[in-house]
Amino acid sequence: MLKAVLFDMDGVIVDTEPLHRKAYHQMFDDVNINVPTELYESFTGQSTINICKRLVEHFGLRESPEQLMTLKRHHYSYLFNHDDELALIDGVFNRIKDYYENEVALVVASSASMKGINQIFERFDLNPYFSGKFSGADLKRSKPHPEIFMKAADHTGFKKSECMVIEDSTNGIKAAHAAGIFCTAYKSEHSSGQDYSLANKVISDFKEISYSRHQSFFKH
Repeated sequence: MLKAVLFDMDGVIVDTEPLHRKAYHQMFDDVNINVPTELYESFTGQSTINICKRLVEHFGLRESPEQLMTLKRHHYSYLFNHDDELALIDGVFNRIKDYYENEVALVVASSASMKGINQIFERFDLNPYFSGKFSGADLKRSKPHPEIFMKAADHTGFKKSECMVIEDSTNGIKAAHAAGIFCTAYKSEHSSGQDYSLANKVISDFKEISYSRHQSFFKH
């Protein structure tokens, strides 16, 4: 039986991808690099510092990963406060309330920084519904390593077989699979180029995983 849901944040709870994309590309311009679409899409689900490490290595940059991260976060901070594209994913708030009202434990497990997670949760008043927050930026290994989901599942106090991950990225789905946790992949126009083959279920609408319907697919 479903007892806990471990949510990714970017691309699942909130549509921050347009803002992150703008911030990354502004940073790319700052350091004069041209990042192909295929390379950029491979970053989805990874923490900013690990992405910046890859960029420094790939392009042989003089700047440090920390310098790149500072540039990117500066751009993102400005966009967060001034860009009108930021919004919750369609249907996700109703699903969060649905799970919460049915006493399902909710935890966010995101590659975003804890500051970024808290910004989103405060802006959209999500704190009352979630019992825990985990940031990949605080862990030794980033998705696709399963550490973040193992810690998040352990936090709930329930068995992994009673948990479900909701993800939208190849790296996140791989992490959930490696952790041995049922994974629902949310497929949207914001998650192009991602591989859903390891997901247990693929959806395009959050109505498909309402609490009342979960018994029909949540099997281990």
